[in-house]
Amino acid sequence: HGAAELDEMGTEVVPRRTPAPAWLPTAKGEEGDFCLRSSDCAAGLCCARHFWSKICKPVLREGQVCTRHRRKGTHGLEIFQRCQCAEGLACRLQREHGPADASRLHTCQRH
Repeated sequence: HGAAELDEMGTEVVPRRTPAPAWLPTAKGEEGDFCLRSSDCAAGLCCARHFWSKICKPVLREGQVCTRHRRKGTHGLEIFQRCQCAEGLACRLQREHGPADASRLHTCQRH
């Protein structure tokens, strides 16, 4: 009852699993932790370049400045990447009340 199974040598039988690499974090990364991909980071964070490594950064909220890429593939050229806008938000040109195109700033805005 409840005792571990023993094999012929009298040692405990342990299910065989491939061990995770030692560098792989067991918990999801918090803001500022090193990562390889966004799935390495906790909820509300993404994995983005910071200098020559990648760290967990917060997903952007409404009103925060975002990066809009004109050409596909230019995202990899940045050394300080921003996360994408949170769900339900889009990166759009900030609406100004002044002359057209006075600001080139993009912010996360509701659809």
